[in-house]
Amino acid sequence: MALTPLGDARARVLHDCHRLESARVPLDDAVGCVTTEAVVADELVPPFANTAMDGVAVRAADTAGATADAPVRLRLVGTIAAGDPGDIEVGPGTAVRIMTGAPMPPGADAVVMVERTAPAEGAVDVMVEVAVGNHVRAAGDDLRPGDPVVAAGTELTPAHLGVLAGLGHLDVAVVRRARVAVLSTGDELVEGPGPLLPGQIRDSNRRTLTALVRETGAEAVDLGIVADHPDRIAAALREAVATCDAVVTSGGVSMGEFDHVKVVLDTIGEMEWMQVAIKPAKPLAFGTVEGVPVFGLPGNPVSSMVSFELFARPGLRRMMGHESSGRMVVDAVADEGLHRQIDGKTHFARVVAAWGDDGRFHVRSAGGQGSHQLSAMAAANALAVVPDGHGVPPGGAVEVILLGPLG
Repeated sequence: MALTPLGDARARVLHDCHRLESARVPLDDAVGCVTTEAVVADELVPPFANTAMDGVAVRAADTAGATADAPVRLRLVGTIAAGDPGDIEVGPGTAVRIMTGAPMPPGADAVVMVERTAPAEGAVDVMVEVAVGNHVRAAGDDLRPGDPVVAAGTELTPAHLGVLAGLGHLDVAVVRRARVAVLSTGDELVEGPGPLLPGQIRDSNRRTLTALVRETGAEAVDLGIVADHPDRIAAALREAVATCDAVVTSGGVSMGEFDHVKVVLDTIGEMEWMQVAIKPAKPLAFGTVEGVPVFGLPGNPVSSMVSFELFARPGLRRMMGHESSGRMVVDAVADEGLHRQIDGKTHFARVVAAWGDDGRFHVRSAGGQGSHQLSAMAAANALAVVPDGHGVPPGGAVEVILLGPLG
């Protein structure tokens, strides 16, 4: 079977990953979602002039000439805390104690921070001259009616949610989260502690893939381990496509005699079986069952994760309205070099990336590069994209996909 170029395989996936419908969701559930409607302000934020500091509200003219050596004494006429109505009049020669966020009282046009004052009997000594507006936040200083708040197509951050909440919104229109079924196949798979019988291995892929699905912003539905039996695999897949927006499987997508996932998907779906020109994660199955995208990922744990990053992540994120995979791609220096042989494939080396003193990213190998060596994948925070050839020499440049926090 001829190798499929990486770009062609990704284009095939994205072609069938259609954007889901819009839904109104509570703000608490909206972080990371993509908006489908623009939101504009319909009121002032802040709604009233208030103080940015603890101190005293004054008439700026009353502080003329004030210094630490020659303070101006003003009579205190009250105190205003945040949440108070702020209706204490400040007349000539008077001041009001005021706490951060409290409304400016009528007559006052400036605030003197508490550190530049000194208490006196029934009064306050002001030790600095201030200008009109000093430490005052004007009404509408952040937003005014008609100002854009969130454009359609925006990926919502915690700050966006705070702005929306500040305008009184309880929900927002977004592309809804994808519901993604995850299952593992294989008679050799078991879970939990205890001794393994000959030929058994513990299922790591399903836990990894459900976590990766959640990391994309989707909802993961764990369908467990399915035995290598065509009827059971078919039943699990039919349940998955009936209740979910996409399906992610691991194992059973190669050309072996017991790769029943391939047989079943060929029967119930419209699938394409690819040998992608990459290492690891060469085998990839993708297609639809009753219109639902199905990602058949390889069974080796590192291959499964790399395949998810290259194909499932961008596909699922497109379904949820995102324009990219959400992974940052940067140029880096390969400190130790990244060696390989010519084989017609792009290699994705598991590396540890860190920001160097020279203002560049630097990478080094995370350990063993076998497709079964999950511990090295766990140690990695990036994938180095090593094109076909003899590799990258020590100190050479390499493109890197960042997967997590920098080392």
